[in-house]
Amino acid sequence: MYAIINILGHQFKIKKNINITTQKINEKTGTIIKLNPILILNKKNNIIIGKKLNNYIIHAIIKKHFKNKKITIIKFKRRKNYKRKIGHRQNLTILNIISIKKKKKKNGT
Repeated sequence: MYAIINILGHQFKIKKNINITTQKINEKTGTIIKLNPILILNKKNNIIIGKKLNNYIIHAIIKKHFKNKKITIIKFKRRKNYKRKIGHRQNLTILNIISIKKKKKKNGT
């Protein structure tokens, strides 16, 4: 079973017990979070899309926060004595997918 989900504007194909690296999520390490929205779910070669996905839930645990390697941005204009050198490090989070399962129905009593 796999799912395609949207996290902070990026789409990921996920399965149970895999790690994914996303942009920083403002929660503490070890926190269990719910991932929404689910775009596509493939369960035993049956593809589920649309409103039926509201019955499914994905749980993930935050493993680690870290900074990506530094990239260097150089701005330069010839013959104008204009040179700028800037560095940037992106904050990232590693998530471990715990489960992809159907929500339990609530009794209306």
